[in-house]
Parts: sequence; structure tokens; C-alpha cells
Amino acid sequence: MSELTKEMPKKLGFGCMRLPVTDGSTENINDAAFCEMVDSYIEQGFKYFDTAYPYHNGRSEETVGRCLVQRYARDRFFLASKMPVWLVKEYADYGKYFEEQLKKCQVEYFDFYLLHAMNKDRVKEAENLGGFQFVQSMKAEGKIRHIGFSFHDKADVLDEILTNHPEMEFVQLQINYYDWETAQRAKEQYEMVEARGIPCIIMEPVRGGSLASPHPDVVSLLTAAAPKASPASWALRFAGSLPNTAVVLSGMSDMAQVTENLRLFGQFQPLSIAETELLQQAVSILESLPLIPCTGCNYCKGCP
Repeated sequence: MSELTKEMPKKLGFGCMRLPVTDGSTENINDAAFCEMVDSYIEQGFKYFDTAYPYHNGRSEETVGRCLVQRYARDRFFLASKMPVWLVKEYADYGKYFEEQLKKCQVEYFDFYLLHAMNKDRVKEAENLGGFQFVQSMKAEGKIRHIGFSFHDKADVLDEILTNHPEMEFVQLQINYYDWETAQRAKEQYEMVEARGIPCIIMEPVRGGSLASPHPDVVSLLTAAAPKASPASWALRFAGSLPNTAVVLSGMSDMAQVTENLRLFGQFQPLSIAETELLQQAVSILESLPLIPCTGCNYCKGCP
């Protein structure tokens, strides 16, 4: 177990990408509802909050500042944010966006900081413009505790980044039981990170919500095995059962989701062999259906 993983008291991370809103508009976050969710999460010993520059049309970071940072001592939480590398045109832009993020979040440092949504093109841009050097310099100054990147591409690109940048301390991957051994090759990416001894932070464990309300045949299969367990809990337990998982991010939108997730991760029970085999049956059902591999992240900007 890495030192970074040892820091995590519990594996559930609070994703701040799908926060409660007041009128259906992603920009109008419901502070009162979010504060209540934050309180329940922290009171039960959880610490990891994940935000980013573009979340909620740029409002997530400042909301985290109001509802979390202003209300809790700095040692009560870990805060992660991400560099919007697609906006960077020159080296000075890294500093500009980073200082803006610190100000919006009302912190002097980030516990975890990521180069956001790395793929084949973006990693080249980050290398050419000094992005990897920038995050290392901020770590040296004490403004970042741990540096890493989130990833959205194929396994060979991930291997290249890991080979060329051993300074990266963690990787954030899209991992869920449906994509584990299908065309997305999530298992290969996970094992590539694990083999290097680098902790994995898991995003989209419920596949953008699609595994929270899957096909009725899958719901019937899972309900027959565990009548009181929601389909989402199966997906979260899959992600949390992987041994190299440091944090499982859940983009929680209401108190009901927080309550269920806190119960699930408060006394976490890894999947048994029989339960893992059941999820393989669920995948077989889903594979037989004409699905678009979408998590609702809106990164592709051209959904068919």
C-alpha cells in the first residue's frame, strides 16, 4: 500500500460534478442542500472532495469554497482539483488558472491536483507547454501535496504517459464493471497502473448513472441476489473491491445518495467471488443490447 493510499480513512470520494441545483440549471447550485450533504459526509469520517475548473459551468470550485472550506478546518478534508489543460496556450496560463482555482476554492494548497482529461493530443500539448513541470514546481512550493492526472483515452496512450512521467503519484481512471473487459479495456488500464505501484482514483464507477438504473433484466438479476441492494451499490462495491483503489468518486446529487453511499462505504464489504460472477452475467445482458458507451461527462462534444 502506498503512502498516498494510507492517507485515505475511507474509500468514498465526494465528486462535485453533479451537485444539487435550485432550478434545473447547472450553474445554480443549492448551497443549503450541498452543505447538509457535506456535513453528513464529514461527520462520518470521510474526507476526499473532487472538483474541477469546468464543473457546473465554472461554479463548482467556488461552491466548494463556500460550503466546505469556509465551514471546516483545513485538516478535516482533502481537496482535489484539476488544471483545464485545453485552455492553456502558453506556460503563463498554468499559473493564471491555478491561482484562480486557489482563490475560488479559498485554499492555500490542493491536497491532490490533476492535469485534467489527458488523452493523446492533450498530453503532447501539456509536455510542449510545460504542464508537467508546472505541477512539479507547485508541489515544490507546497501548493500541491500530490500530483497526478485524469485519463480519457486508450491503454497504449496511458502506458506512454506512465513511462514518460514517473513523477505522477496517482492516476484517475474511468472504471466500472461494464467497461472492465469490454471495448473500453478498463481492466487493462487499471492493471497497467497497479503494476507500477501507482494508486488509482476511480471515476464514473456507475458509468454516468447508467449502472444505477440499468436494463430491467439486469435489475431483476441483481435484486434476486440482494433484494435490499440498489443497482448503484453493486457498481460502487465493484470499484471499491479492486485492491489498488485509493478512492471511488461518486457524484452525489442529493442526501439520499449520500446516505446510501455512507452506509455502503462505512462498513465496506468487498464483492465475493459469487457476486463478481453475477456482475459478469449482468455484463452479458448489457452486451446484448444496443448501447452507446456514454457516461454523460460531455467531453466528446459530438454524441451520435
